[in-house]
Amino acid sequence: MAEGPKQQMPARRKARKRALDVLFEADLRDRPPVEVLAGYVERLDKPHPEHLGYAVGLVEGVAGNLDRIDELIASYAEGWTLDRMPTVDRNLARIAVYELLYIDEIDDAVAISEAVELARQMSTDDSPRFLNGLLGRIAEYATR
Repeated sequence: MAEGPKQQMPARRKARKRALDVLFEADLRDRPPVEVLAGYVERLDKPHPEHLGYAVGLVEGVAGNLDRIDELIASYAEGWTLDRMPTVDRNLARIAVYELLYIDEIDDAVAISEAVELARQMSTDDSPRFLNGLLGRIAEYATR
């Protein structure tokens, strides 16, 4: 049974949240994201949730393109270095930039709004505005 449009967004949002959890942990512990992902998947109850495949794809995609993604974030984050960004924001930006650059079926506006929404739930008061501006500039660059 195919998922309808109303169920798609929550599933992808859950996938982004799981990807964020893994990337956040990998970032904090200075471990390879794919290694942290393997442990994370191992600990999950079976059957695995349907959205896990998208989460795994996000983590692997961010990890495989991290240098390019971080280079873009660093060059478009006006007045901020990657190290100074809150860990949550840095990893939300990584997920969104991966979606902007490499996942064609996700609209740019959706990738940005999802990152902003997760920042609103999980980060500082300034984070949604910061991410919205940063990702908007990167999306503009990516569509040129």
